Amino acid sequence: MAIDRLMAIVGAGHVGGRAAQELREYGWQGGIALIGAELHLPYERPPLSKGLLTGERDATQCALRPREAWAQDDIEHFVARVKTIDSGAREIRLEDGRVISFKALLLATGGHPRRLTIPGAELPGVVGLRTLDDAAAIAPRLTPAARVVIIGGGFIGLEVAASARTRGCHVWVLEGAPRLLGRAVPASIATRVQALHERNGVDVRINAAPTSIEQMPDEALAVTLANGDVLIADLVIVGIGIDPADELARVAGLEVQRGVIVNKRLETSVPGIYAAGDVAVFPSRFSGQLIRQETWHNAETQARIAAHNMLGAQETYEDPPWFWSDQYEHQLQVAGEPALGERSVTRVLEGVAEIHFYFDASGRLVGASGFGAVSNIAKEMRLARMLVERGMSPAPEILVDLNVKLKSLL
Repeated sequence: MAIDRLMAIVGAGHVGGRAAQELREYGWQGGIALIGAELHLPYERPPLSKGLLTGERDATQCALRPREAWAQDDIEHFVARVKTIDSGAREIRLEDGRVISFKALLLATGGHPRRLTIPGAELPGVVGLRTLDDAAAIAPRLTPAARVVIIGGGFIGLEVAASARTRGCHVWVLEGAPRLLGRAVPASIATRVQALHERNGVDVRINAAPTSIEQMPDEALAVTLANGDVLIADLVIVGIGIDPADELARVAGLEVQRGVIVNKRLETSVPGIYAAGDVAVFPSRFSGQLIRQETWHNAETQARIAAHNMLGAQETYEDPPWFWSDQYEHQLQVAGEPALGERSVTRVLEGVAEIHFYFDASGRLVGASGFGAVSNIAKEMRLARMLVERGMSPAPEILVDLNVKLKSLL
């Protein structure tokens, strides 16, 4: 059975759902096919590691829109897997045999969680966190005194650690690198984040790599580390990142480089086919180099621009990267691309909060990262982000001086 030419979106997550909504709001009156393998309608992912695990939110509160809104907009949700995409014939073939003929296509396929490659990685009780179903399976197991080993000291792992401690679990975080959070934040912030978790009872171990996981007679899991230590857990949660789901794009003949390469209009190497979100590799506003972002902001903003361009607009995506992570009562934010900085200065705020500003060789701000209690950091980071977005070049000593309000620099 063939379905006539329409606007097609492969991937029914945050990006796919927001793009489908935007197609309608931007004036498209034809058919819209939103294709995804999950039974759920589009939802946002940030609550998966936080509110859903602590019980403060439920699945309906994660939904991108109420269920009836999709029907009102006449957006057809296909719960199906895509077998192939024929970019020449402009056809999508589903595994159930249906063929969708598209006028324009958006790839919003996201990513696949990386898997452990050690003995025991496939045992029951060794789980990842990427979907609503994953969160629904993990949350009931975060009971008081449950022993939880989290493999991976990045944002997801640390957010899950905070949620598990909130539920009264005994928590270990294992990070194979010399510090938490990789190169995402400066070493001084990584040190403070580690101290925050340790104050809240998390056993954080850096330079700690698991070598095997074994099932014990009582169904507990024995996690053996490279140094010989053995941790006994009721649950092992793996949070070691994702790989972009670019398989369909590769087979379809699109240009791929650890993600689907797009131009500033989010169009792939094949005209009329776009990609957005976690799977898209796009030109950096600051350096022009290809980058990929796994953030809520990136999903939200790229979805809208891709939808507009599917309908013939020529909009460009030039938003600087921005993300945040809530852990206990603290928040960590990063705006722009701190890695491009050749010099940095630190603004120390009340409550031992801090913001690091990063300058390129010309003195232009290319990034800012901040950490502290939400009440101390939120407003200041909003202004810091605006300075970065506007490409401003304030004197470094001014940014350090608390007598100078950031707002005045705008």
